[in-house]
Amino acid sequence: MSKTRIENGIVVGTASNKYHTKNPIARYATNQLLDSVVGMVKAGDPSTILEVGCGEGSITERLLKETRAAIHATDLSEALVQETRVRLGDSSRVTYDQLDIYQLDPKQHARETVVCCEVLEHLEHPDLGLRAIARSTKDYAVLSVPREPNFRVLNFLRGQHFTDLGNAPGHVQHWSSTAFVRFVEQEFEILELRALLPWTVIRARPRRKA
Repeated sequence: MSKTRIENGIVVGTASNKYHTKNPIARYATNQLLDSVVGMVKAGDPSTILEVGCGEGSITERLLKETRAAIHATDLSEALVQETRVRLGDSSRVTYDQLDIYQLDPKQHARETVVCCEVLEHLEHPDLGLRAIARSTKDYAVLSVPREPNFRVLNFLRGQHFTDLGNAPGHVQHWSSTAFVRFVEQEFEILELRALLPWTVIRARPRRKA
């Protein structure tokens, strides 16, 4: 069982190591997530991508291989940014930044497509995080969160995070697909929705407010 990674009192990275699991069912579900995220990004054919919360670099790696875009990979954790850098090696198409989502500055960080997966559920103030993403999105955003209560139920049934009734470390927000759509619609127009088991993935266009 993988250990929860904590930096400065905050859970970082993929505590369940889901992108490298040997469990065939979990691996299938994770591949569905990766395929959905990358497919939605490719639908917009961006030349620039901002990834908010790159973690260990699994999504970054797929985006590098399957798009033509220049990618700016960011994470709250400096250690994870460095892990992604080592994982991907030297590439003129990828730049890196240790950055808190609340610190996103449109003048510096805005890109055609913003990718933010497995981040919003960790935020005490997800509305502020969503607003920061919207301001930094020129064309489209691709967002994913655990689909609740399915995510916790599946964790519980496979003996993960048993004492917390399946709730993963650091998850303080819990959205069903319908609730996540309502949340995202505060700042975005929904273009595509995939209710996977056990994630919700959305491609959306920011609402430009006067």
